[in-house]
Amino acid sequence: MTNCITGSPRFVLSLSIMAMKSNSADGKTRSSVQIFIVFSLCCFFYILGAWQRSGFGKGDSIALEMTNSGADCNIVPSLNFETHHAGESSIVGASEAAKAKTFEPCDARYTDYTPCQDQRRAMTFPRDSMIYRERHCAPENEKLRCLIPAPKGYVTPFAWPKSRDYVPYANAPYKALTVEKAIQNWIQYEGDVFRFPGGGTQFPQGADKYIDQLASVIPMENGTVRTALDTGCGVASWGAYLWSRNVRAMSFAPRDSHEAQVQFALERGVPAVIGVLGTIKLPYPTRAFDMAHCSRCLIPWGANDGMYLMEVDRVLRPGGYWILSGPPINWKINYKAWQRPKEELQEEQRKIEEAAKLLCWEKKYEHGEIAIWQKRVNDEACRSRQDDPRANFCKTDDSDDVWYKKMEACITPYPETSGSDEVAGGELQVFPDRLNAVPPRISSGSISGVTVDAYEDDNRQWKKHVKAYKRINGLLDTGRYRNIMDMNAGFGGFAAAIESTKLWVMNVVPTIAEKNRLGVVYERGLIGIYHDWCEAFSTYPRTYDLIHANHLFSLYKNKCNADDILLEMDRILRPEGAVIIRDDVDTLIKVKRIISGMRWDSKLVDHEDGPLVPEKVLIAVKQYWVTNSTSAH
Repeated sequence: MTNCITGSPRFVLSLSIMAMKSNSADGKTRSSVQIFIVFSLCCFFYILGAWQRSGFGKGDSIALEMTNSGADCNIVPSLNFETHHAGESSIVGASEAAKAKTFEPCDARYTDYTPCQDQRRAMTFPRDSMIYRERHCAPENEKLRCLIPAPKGYVTPFAWPKSRDYVPYANAPYKALTVEKAIQNWIQYEGDVFRFPGGGTQFPQGADKYIDQLASVIPMENGTVRTALDTGCGVASWGAYLWSRNVRAMSFAPRDSHEAQVQFALERGVPAVIGVLGTIKLPYPTRAFDMAHCSRCLIPWGANDGMYLMEVDRVLRPGGYWILSGPPINWKINYKAWQRPKEELQEEQRKIEEAAKLLCWEKKYEHGEIAIWQKRVNDEACRSRQDDPRANFCKTDDSDDVWYKKMEACITPYPETSGSDEVAGGELQVFPDRLNAVPPRISSGSISGVTVDAYEDDNRQWKKHVKAYKRINGLLDTGRYRNIMDMNAGFGGFAAAIESTKLWVMNVVPTIAEKNRLGVVYERGLIGIYHDWCEAFSTYPRTYDLIHANHLFSLYKNKCNADDILLEMDRILRPEGAVIIRDDVDTLIKVKRIISGMRWDSKLVDHEDGPLVPEKVLIAVKQYWVTNSTSAH
């Protein structure tokens, strides 16, 4: 299939005429020729319109009509975005494929390989402060440069909301939690699926009733609370049941003896990453979350002079809420049921209360095994702690500089305010209004060189881009793609333009990006994370349905190997998942050559403004294949 990228009207028209004159006895070839003719004529009229606009040629009314109708040269009839196990044959030409390196499948034992949380490597690190559960990536000479296979029997996950309650057994064949958590109603094995009844250690009556109790204190229904952090999330039932209240939770849990917690969460269609509160700062910006939650998460909150609570305080928005349910809350009543010494529990709660007081949090609720604190909206009510010798304030100029940075027992200062009622860092509108409102970090000029006009222009551009994507892939907003990743999210414009209750976007801001924009992403009511794409992402294989990468390969040019980035994309993409890569044409041609050896079907298409724009779009579909398959389908 010829791509309408370069060329003159005369050249494209001549190709069309040649195709029409050719005869073929084979019906399949004839069909391909017909597609070629339509595509070529489309390109002819489109380029003719472009010449007319640029003054280099004279176009007639037909060309102008084609140009104004939306540039259907971007139609891609040869890629199939449906879910099935018979993908289209590769579109890459034989000569191109011959030049490309072919990546072989990895051994079957790597089906659930997580390069930076590998269990064998983890056990070589100290267990103190959960160091061995932190990120420890393979050195360059130990990196796998092969394709991670799906397990036998792998199927496309159920669509949301059914996926909240059911996960195919073949996709995550681990029964350990069904035994270990049997009486806690986490997960049940039924035939060829796992069922998630919505229970949990702290909500045996179900997550909905538990959230109802929290909502009696926390304003979850009106859009005031939009983003939440779940520490030690289990199978993420809390985040799953917050969805119906329009709250988006970022859940994390370590890859530990509770096998596949995060994998189950993502199979259910719930945002989650592998992570732990250990010695390294959380990969989120300051003042990100409206609410943070721990339900029996086993984090020693009072330890290390309250360091873990100080880290939660850093990522919690002024006015945000922290929820702790389970030990040691209300220990006087509950210590017998927990089968723990009351003196030990008393000391735990004392340390937590002390740390919360030092952080100037106000306790709003304590009942049963649940306690809720609220962070003050500014520092006005906390002036007295300035003279408290225990109050150690962080000295860094950039509290968002967190990638592989050691956590410290220090308090992140509030941004300055001019009045007692002013929200430090700026007040947010309720969701969904905040999605397209100008975020405080932009309106205050906190991001150097970024104006309100530039931000709003970025939003307009992404609305246009996403509209073009939907013309290419009509399934984009139908629920076919639930878990979506934007590898270079910027201000979150792509996620905002595609926002829907049918999907969510993990907005990744690369650590090498020129400007730190993840705080803006959160101020829009979206979620995301910092990451360096020279390393593997903190997730299991096959956890995303669609991956979007905007100028990522240009950003990482000469920083690390493009092969490694693409292999990581392949690892985290589901079979029959889709990829959209936007970049300059030279970069995309190189990327296209690499992926021709990766069992992806791909197509290069023009920018929505026409073939004369040097920025292009590469779209691809990962073929379906499983471990021990001799070939992809």
